[in-house]
Formats: sequence, C-alpha cells, structure tokens
Amino acid sequence: MSALAFTIVALVLSGPVPAMLARATWPTRAPRAAIVLWQSIALAAVLSAFSAGIAIASRLFVPGPDGRPTATITSEIAALGWPLWTAYVIVFAVTLVIGARLTYAVVQVAIYTRRRRAHHRMVVDLVGKSQGNHLRILDVAEPLAYCLPGVRSRVVVSEGALNTLADNEMAAILSHERAHLRARHDLVLEMFTAVHAAFPRFVRSAHALHAVRLLIELLADDAAVRAAGPTPLARALVACASGYTPSGALAAGGPTTVLRVRRLGGRPNSRVLAASAYLAATAVLVVPTAALAVPWLTELHRLFIA
Repeated sequence: MSALAFTIVALVLSGPVPAMLARATWPTRAPRAAIVLWQSIALAAVLSAFSAGIAIASRLFVPGPDGRPTATITSEIAALGWPLWTAYVIVFAVTLVIGARLTYAVVQVAIYTRRRRAHHRMVVDLVGKSQGNHLRILDVAEPLAYCLPGVRSRVVVSEGALNTLADNEMAAILSHERAHLRARHDLVLEMFTAVHAAFPRFVRSAHALHAVRLLIELLADDAAVRAAGPTPLARALVACASGYTPSGALAAGGPTTVLRVRRLGGRPNSRVLAASAYLAATAVLVVPTAALAVPWLTELHRLFIA
C-alpha cells in the first residue's frame, strides 16, 4: 500500500496539480510564494517517486516462512509469485532510471548553461563597451537588455536601448536585470529544467517550467518597480519586448511582456495569498511525509529487525 500511495502522489504532483496551478491567476499577485510552492511540489513529486521505488524494493524482502526477510531471488519469487515479483522489479528499475536521468540532467543542464554563458560573456567583453565592472553596451540598433548570471555576471544593454529609453526607464530595466543576478533566479530555473528533463515524457509536464520562467520575471519586475516605478518599467518592457535573448541569459523582454505590463496596472501583491501559498508549500512536503513515509519506515524497521 505504501508503494501504491507513493506512486499515486508522484503522478498527481507531476500531472494534475501542476496543470491546475498553471491555470490559476493568483500566483501573479504572490510570485515569490508561488515559486516556493512550485519548488515544494517538484521536490515532493521527486521524493514520492523515489519512495515508491524504495517501497517496492522493500517488498522484494518480504518475510519468508521463518519470518526473516527473503534474501535470494528464488525465495522472493516463491514468496511473491512470478507476476508480482516481475512487476516489483520493473517499477524499481524505472525508479533507478529516473534517478539516473535526474542526476544526468542536473549535470548536463549546469555544464551546458555555464558553457554558453561563458562563451557569450567572452564575446560581449570583447565587442561591448564597458560601463563599470558588470555592465556592457553593445553597438546594436535594436533595443535589448539581458543579464548573464554567474560568478562573473554581466548586464548587457544595446545602444538602441540607450537611445530609445528615458533615464528612469533605463534605471528600471537595469534594476530588473540586477534583481535577477542578486537573487540568482537562474539557479531556480536550472532546477526545474533538470526535473523536467529527468521525468519520462508521458509523465512530465511543462507547466512548472513555463510558470517559473514567468514568476522569476515578475519578481524582477517588482524589484524594478520599487526602484523606478511601474510606468517607466512598463514602457521599458514594451520597448525591449522583441529583443534577442541568448541561451542561458535572462532578458527583460520576451513573450510574456503583455501579461507583465497588464499586471503593473492591476492589483498589488497580496500578503494573504502569499501566506496561503507558503502554508500550502509546507503541507505538500509535510503531509505526505507524515501520512506515508513514517508508517512505511516503521514497517520497514520491523521487517529488518524480525
């Protein structure tokens, strides 16, 4: 029952729950809390998937005739029967594959992203004009602004942006990009990218990845509003909406510009919604642990001390 319960929780948290949360409108009024909730859902889904596999593995050591755990393949088959033993082995193997894919995805995403950023940082350092240690200006007519996170971070703007944007609009766009760097939003995005790549296609959903991409932009927008106000930021976002974004960078513009500009003129962030989201994030992690993991661990302990 523990294995079945863990499997159901993992499937629900990786499918229906992200789909429902992605359709909700409240996260735009509590972006930080919404990101924490998304992280809790992703972590709980991964832990539940692994717990299901471990619970299945523990059933391969069911008590034999003498009450002790079975320790050989023949004794396991004799206790479980061929069909059930085969099903347990397949599920456990799938769990190991997911674990291996997750480890590989984390390493692959980290290496690929940092390699792309390092290459692009070298290019902008060579062809761009330096304005301080972290700001580079490119001789490009199109208005664009983006940042390259990392230890040697860069904020990149174009001559087109400098010529198009007013001083307060440029201040807003720079505040937006520096908020990304300061909060290391790139690490949050990397985590969801790796989890998305690790799960099989028939299970995974792109809702979480798309939602988190939007939410980190909203967080940076909020920082820019505190620095320069909503109107200058809205104008700057519209001006840079179609700007080019290199791989691994976080840009001010993009396909979510219209939604973000509308949000700037809408209702402010809600502390009540944020508090509710934090409570939900805690419940997503604590309730499955208390309801499923503790009884299962107790059962496993009794099995091995028999």
